[in-house]
Amino acid sequence: MVVDSAWALPVLFFGVLAAVEQDGQELPGVLVALAIPLLMVFRRRNPDATSALAVLLGLSQIAFNVSPSFSSIGYLIFAYTGAAFGTPWTSRLMLAAGVAAGPLTVWRFATGADHSDSPQDFPRALFLAALMTTPFILCWAWGRLTRVRRAYLIELEDRASRLERERDAQSKVAVAAERARIARELHDVVAHNVSVMIVQADGAAYVLDNSPQQAKEALGTIAATGRQALVEMRRLLGVLRTADTTEEYVPQPGVEELPDLLEQVRTAGLPVEFTATGDQRGLPRGLELTVYRIVQEALTNVRKHGGPGARARVAVDFRERDLEVLIEDDGRGSTAEQLVDGGADGHGHGLIGMRERVGMVSGSLDIGPRPGGGFRIRAVLPLKPAK
Repeated sequence: MVVDSAWALPVLFFGVLAAVEQDGQELPGVLVALAIPLLMVFRRRNPDATSALAVLLGLSQIAFNVSPSFSSIGYLIFAYTGAAFGTPWTSRLMLAAGVAAGPLTVWRFATGADHSDSPQDFPRALFLAALMTTPFILCWAWGRLTRVRRAYLIELEDRASRLERERDAQSKVAVAAERARIARELHDVVAHNVSVMIVQADGAAYVLDNSPQQAKEALGTIAATGRQALVEMRRLLGVLRTADTTEEYVPQPGVEELPDLLEQVRTAGLPVEFTATGDQRGLPRGLELTVYRIVQEALTNVRKHGGPGARARVAVDFRERDLEVLIEDDGRGSTAEQLVDGGADGHGHGLIGMRERVGMVSGSLDIGPRPGGGFRIRAVLPLKPAK
């Protein structure tokens, strides 16, 4: 309103000045010169009402034969206001008023008292009507352009706001997925290493009196396993630190670390046979980690549920389009239903995490008992075709 008032002041001053110079129309001219600036002050606060009142004022000016003066420039401003800020019907009203303004003004004030023209004056009247209508049409078009531009800017702001909300939502999903990944990793690391440490500790306690050297070796294995668990846990929790500190930790384990894992399992007392067939080639790190964790979790379950005398076999087959990982044992421990539904300890998060890992790489997982006893885990992970 402050800006509109600043524009209304010169219209008021020069409009009143022009109105007092009209012979016989001083009072009506001054009233019009006062009304138009007053409407201009409120034009953007109430664009529909002020535009409609401006149209009524213009029609009254024609009806009562109040000649146009400097204040009539305000009608151009209302043509812009109705198109830029008013409702659709207000915009149409101002367009119709702008088109009719020229012919009505020429008919009322430029054709004489009898409102009749000679044939020679008709082209002149038509030219004057077009000349007076053109500014109204241009101001209305400018208002429409302003409306479209403002709507476009609002749409851009809304899109930016939506993108920001989507980015925040995606960030939350990414954080949740990362937390789930860390939880799976910690479960696999802790379950595997702690089970090895428990087996070694039981063995050390059993042979402590009769074979101190074997007990000493078992204690050394426990210490090495504990250190390895700490290293892997530091690496996993390092993702929660800043980017500057995560580089300190060792990389994620992969297929090349499987022999070390199997040697650790053999040291813990579980005989394991390992075979690798096919054209061995480099795999994506995420896929290598999936293979490593599947084998680790499967062997951990064999130690926990396979019973005494259990043996295991691990087979990795590199095929053209997929990678098959097979882990079998001949144990006589817990049933398949216990393992799948909850495990002997009532948790069963290992197999659930295994399914999640295979699902993340769009693979398939088959878990169940073997014919004749034991347990079998078979995972098929898709690979990109070799070039």
